[in-house]
Amino acid sequence: MALEMRKDCENCHAQLSHVAEAFICSYECTFCPQCARSMDAICPNCGGELTRRPTRRPD
Repeated sequence: MALEMRKDCENCHAQLSHVAEAFICSYECTFCPQCARSMDAICPNCGGELTRRPTRRPD
């Protein structure tokens, strides 16, 4: 099952391409690096750990 690769930060709505650095929890809540840092890498939705999202190859 592939990751959804959401295209924007759930907190600040910054655009995130599929090759951009982003952070996700186990439910795939997605955040930009700045927001993930400001939240101490804890998802505000589920309380889970935010980890770096893998990137996909450019098209």
